[in-house]
Amino acid sequence: SSGINAEYGGNVLLHEMQIQHPTASLIARVATAQDDITGDGTTSNVLIIGELLKQAKVYISDGLHPRVAAEGFDLAKKKALQVLEEMSVKKCSRDDLINVARTSLRTKVKNQVADLLTEIIVDAVLAIKKEGEPLDLHMVEIMTMEHKTEMDTKLVKGLVMDHGARHPDMPKKVTDAFILTCNVSLEYEKSEVNSGFFYKSAEEREKLVKAERAFCDDKVQQVIDLKRAVCGNTDKGFVVVNQKGVDPNSLDALAREGIVALRRAKRRNMARIVLACGGAAVNSFADMK
Repeated sequence: SSGINAEYGGNVLLHEMQIQHPTASLIARVATAQDDITGDGTTSNVLIIGELLKQAKVYISDGLHPRVAAEGFDLAKKKALQVLEEMSVKKCSRDDLINVARTSLRTKVKNQVADLLTEIIVDAVLAIKKEGEPLDLHMVEIMTMEHKTEMDTKLVKGLVMDHGARHPDMPKKVTDAFILTCNVSLEYEKSEVNSGFFYKSAEEREKLVKAERAFCDDKVQQVIDLKRAVCGNTDKGFVVVNQKGVDPNSLDALAREGIVALRRAKRRNMARIVLACGGAAVNSFADMK
């Protein structure tokens, strides 16, 4: 390439190189497979393959048949797997995981950053680990914040949503709250087909506007009634997380009741809230009981 790239990862370097030799190309594929499966060890893998081929070349130069060398590699592989199985640790402590993560990260980033990220990464994985189930790493999200550096990285054991309340009178902080996750429009929506409304007088127009407003207000009132039913006279909060929009009038009504409303939430966040807190998202307020 025309520029200068400074990289730690062997996999990245091999991708940047223009490899023409067929055997070398196969070695690069091995590095890619290693990176996809474990995320580390690509450079070591390439070095080991290179050394094995170097030793094999010495024996083949002395007249050894390549088939015999290949059978020797196969026997060595079986023995190596046996030794690794005997050396493997069946159950790792948190300290063991931290040491493994630190060893891997220090080959990718600066030592100061690696030491900071090590405990964050281990704690993040342990937070989503469930006994007897495979890890779902999609439950760990990396969010980039502007005007911050890598040394400001922190772990939040919860769900961070990159959108907040859209009304100045809504509470900025809510604790011990009920959460309503829904996919219901609380604003005017255009019809899916071309349609028009015709009126003869200003009174008919006002009647039409009130009917449209009442359609949204009824749904908002259902949310308010639910909040009053579950919260009662307690100090518990109530949060509405909606995948669709909420218009200003609806926000005003919800704010007067002390309800925090988040609109246009991402679909993945809706699913994560349900996983973290239980319950189910509703697509219609008729489903609320």
